[in-house]
Amino acid sequence: MQKYALAALPLALGLAACGEQAEPTAEAVEAPVIMKGGEWTLTRKTTGYNTPTVTPAEYQAALKEVSEDKVCIAVDATGSPDANALAGEEGKNCTYKDKLIRKGRLIATLACTSGKGTSEIVLEGNFTADTLTLGSTTTKTEGGSPVLRTTHDVTGKRAGECSKA
Repeated sequence: MQKYALAALPLALGLAACGEQAEPTAEAVEAPVIMKGGEWTLTRKTTGYNTPTVTPAEYQAALKEVSEDKVCIAVDATGSPDANALAGEEGKNCTYKDKLIRKGRLIATLACTSGKGTSEIVLEGNFTADTLTLGSTTTKTEGGSPVLRTTHDVTGKRAGECSKA
């Protein structure tokens, strides 16, 4: 009988502990990822180029295009980088149609003017305080009809503060 009582003791102690609440642990608050404003070097590599009349040779030539621009990017109080700087040569007078900026992730659509028409630029990617990697898809429209669709890989690195030129 004594063997059974000793064997049941750990079970009884374990059941008694079940009703106790463990101390809640403080969850670590994740620091927000905020892109820093300043002078950035943005590199755009064309990954797609399509017009109603594109030839295979024009398409292949477009895929070899890589541009590098130094731009001053302002970041507003909500953490949104300047839409015009992100658009580059794809559009001017850009505004955000929609955007999600959270934990180093940017998903946005820009509405811009472009030549005789408009352009809509869809951006999606990641950023840190001083780097970014985005995919960009631009659809240029004239008179309500799409005339050009391009895709780019956009990478960026913050070089420092903007020069006062």
